[in-house]
Amino acid sequence: MPLWKILADWFDRFEQSYDGCYTKAYGFFRPVISRVVRKYLDCGNLHQGFARVRCPDCHHEYLLSFSCRGRWFCPSCHTKKVVQFGAHLQANVLYPVPHRQYVFSMPKILRVFFKYNRKLLGKLCQCAQQSLLEYFRVMLLIGVE
Repeated sequence: MPLWKILADWFDRFEQSYDGCYTKAYGFFRPVISRVVRKYLDCGNLHQGFARVRCPDCHHEYLLSFSCRGRWFCPSCHTKKVVQFGAHLQANVLYPVPHRQYVFSMPKILRVFFKYNRKLLGKLCQCAQQSLLEYFRVMLLIGVE
């Protein structure tokens, strides 16, 4: 709950002061940030909606509050999605062989270009994917004639 408490207490003030204090260093304040934080602050709040759940065997009832479904930001919702996605990958996508994770990072000197033009991030991901595909095709002789 420390993250929730900090955001509940300070986010409005941060949002109001962002343009004057942080725009030059970090770029403009994207509206999606405010939407994500507000949804997170309402996550699990019964006043924002709920479903009544009843056990078919013992007939015990309880209220299940709606979640924000905020992957990447809400710790509770993100954990649930990560577990679901991992199970899906294991059952439906990945072959039962060892796998590796690759992390692509960019030098700090180039980050300024991505700060003000966020669409470049999509292009960067495409380049990283193409680089990996080309590498594995050559190394595994897949699609090479």
